[in-house]
Amino acid sequence: MVVSAMTMVAEPSVEFDAQLIRKLSQSGPRYTSYPTADRFSDTFGYRDYLQAVAGLRTRGSRNPLSLYVHIPFCENICYYCACNKIVTRNRDKAGIYLSYLKHEIEMQGKLFDGMNQIEQLHLGGGTPTYISDAQMADLMAHLQRWFRFAADEVGEYSIEVDPRTVSAERVASEGFNRLSLGVQDFDPLVQRAVNRVQPEHLTLDIIKAARAQRYRSVSIDLIYGLPGQNVISMAQTLGKVIQAAPDRISLYNYAHLPHLFKPQRRILDAQLPGAEAKLDMLSLAIRRLTDAGYVYIGMDHFALPTDDLAIAQQQGRLHRNFQGYSTHAESDMVSCGVSAISAVASTYSQNVKTLEDYYDAIDRNELPIVRGLRMNMDDVLRRLIIQRLMCNFELSIASIETAYPITFASYFAAELDGLRGLEQDGLVMIDDEWITVTMKGRLLVRNICMVFDRYLQSRPAEQRYSRTI
Repeated sequence: MVVSAMTMVAEPSVEFDAQLIRKLSQSGPRYTSYPTADRFSDTFGYRDYLQAVAGLRTRGSRNPLSLYVHIPFCENICYYCACNKIVTRNRDKAGIYLSYLKHEIEMQGKLFDGMNQIEQLHLGGGTPTYISDAQMADLMAHLQRWFRFAADEVGEYSIEVDPRTVSAERVASEGFNRLSLGVQDFDPLVQRAVNRVQPEHLTLDIIKAARAQRYRSVSIDLIYGLPGQNVISMAQTLGKVIQAAPDRISLYNYAHLPHLFKPQRRILDAQLPGAEAKLDMLSLAIRRLTDAGYVYIGMDHFALPTDDLAIAQQQGRLHRNFQGYSTHAESDMVSCGVSAISAVASTYSQNVKTLEDYYDAIDRNELPIVRGLRMNMDDVLRRLIIQRLMCNFELSIASIETAYPITFASYFAAELDGLRGLEQDGLVMIDDEWITVTMKGRLLVRNICMVFDRYLQSRPAEQRYSRTI
């Protein structure tokens, strides 16, 4: 049964303070991992990953796995995009890539033989729906050959969808139970400005198809800060989104970093809304979404109270990984495809970013890992703290001291001093037992987490990161 967001009232879960945001917004990590990916080293490679998996086997791990598969192809370029993608209309390239991808999946499947239960699958890109129905069916059959998938009522199987590339019939046939739709903005002028013309009816038709097939969750991605946007256009888009009642909404701040992402060079600074206009759009979005019954999960995410993310947060089970917020905190993540990042047994490992390097590695019958990181105790400890703050908005000091051989006040003396200024600004409350993020602080939780980031102490945040707001 689909419950309309319009029929529910969510408790206030965030407070917008424009003055505080103006004062504290800065460049900073999104903390889909800690340490963050820019700290990975090429001294970590394929053999280090093999050792990590062997360690799981030695310990007799039976935890379920999370599996990510990267499909990098897009037919057209969206000017705002910062993803690792390959824009081409030559479909033969996808066929070649899939043959290599299947080989990598087979290698990973053999490595995890006997401990390969999958409870979470996500296909991302690029545009996963760039490949044909037959190619998708073949890929899914191959995944099921090398991994054991939990029953549909247990597993979360999601795919990112460009509504311009799929039909209602295809949504019904691909075997997923969660759908993430790229929308960004419904306004035709904004769509043309970012080269993503996507008629509204295409998005709504896919949502209806997913509902008809009883998908467990439908998510919509929006961006504020794009060229041509203003409060009026944002209000109109929000009204249409709320009417469609997706289970989850991601509202991203457009990070204009043309020195890092070439497609963004087609967007001129003069075309972008100013800082005050962006704050007005964010304030409007928070107010409209919470009034419509959505719960602020954290960072850029909103969900209906009935959605698994909101329930997991209430129960203290929410987790954060390279796909954003997740309900599978106990899962090691195995990732396949160019640029994909795995998180296995206190290690991170990232694949090569180009097709040529990817093919070369697999031709040598090696996993295409180019860099990574093995966490030490301090990394694992700080990761846990950042996870708790990002997901639960509070941290039990006693729970940390129980799990690790430290005295919190001594080990993190400098960090606690750093938090005092944020406490004076009203972002956090600190006592001997808890660090609690306030309603005002939730929008700026990245600022709070940055205090615990040891790597920022040696190399401060630069322009490689987006603004915290």
